[in-house]
This record gives sequence, C-alpha cells and structure tokens, in this order.
Amino acid sequence: MDGQATANTIDIHRIVQMIPHRYPFLMVDRLLEVIPGESAVGLKNVTINEPFFQGHFPNRPVMPGVLIIEAMAQTAAVIVVSQLGQIAEGRLVYFMSIENARFRKPVEPGDQLKLYCKKERQRANVWKFSGEAKVDGVVVAEASYTAMIMDA
Repeated sequence: MDGQATANTIDIHRIVQMIPHRYPFLMVDRLLEVIPGESAVGLKNVTINEPFFQGHFPNRPVMPGVLIIEAMAQTAAVIVVSQLGQIAEGRLVYFMSIENARFRKPVEPGDQLKLYCKKERQRANVWKFSGEAKVDGVVVAEASYTAMIMDA
C-alpha cells in the first residue's frame, strides 16, 4: 500500500510527505488512527538518542513539555492535510495560541507517547484542536491550541 499500512494508519514515509518537519524536529513516528478532518492518534517512541536529552537533563532525561505539545501539533497537522488533501501537503502550520497546557507526569526515555488530537473547529485556514498525550494510558500532558496553515 505504498506509504500507508492500512486505511486509517499512516507510517513515517507518508507522514514526511504530509508535513514539512524533519529530524531532529519530527516528533511523530506513526499515526495509529486517523479520521480525516476530525481526529487522529499519533505515536512517538521516546528514546535515549533524542538530541534534547543531552541537555534536558543529563542526569535525569525528561522530554520537554513544549516538545510534547509540538508532537500533538504535528499529529493535528496530519488531520488538516487529511481533510484538505494533496494541495495541503508540505504546507506550514504555525501556532497562533496554546491554552490550558498542563503537564502531569514526566516523559522519559523508553516511554511510548500516544497523542490524541481532535479538531474543535475550523474557519478558513485557522484550526483549533484539543490534545492529550498519554503514556501507558495515563495522561501526561494536555493542551488546546490554534494554528494557521500557510504556504511554505
């Protein structure tokens, strides 16, 4: 199926076609479930090899909360592209606001971060999402965020 495992999962090869992020800032490894234009569940395998762990923190590596929100936003960008189609692939999605961000538990190397994102509303090229990040079914972070899709 070239770049897609099943009808509602998306592998890394397809993700890099859909959104412009690249290493070391690509924060989503796979989409486990996508309902085009509505919601998605992303997956980020957190490994000790992540470049941010060198400084955050050397003796107790913890994934920065802002990068967890970034992973949620990248998952949401796939929702946008899945609704708008090929015309939106590779376009930039910029944060406009982040609200009600809460960080409940540290995310550490070896964790598997699941990113649950849902579209709340959309007007023209402005989208609002809510997201939760979970490890082993436990919420580790949550936020609402607004983004604008623009040409690269």
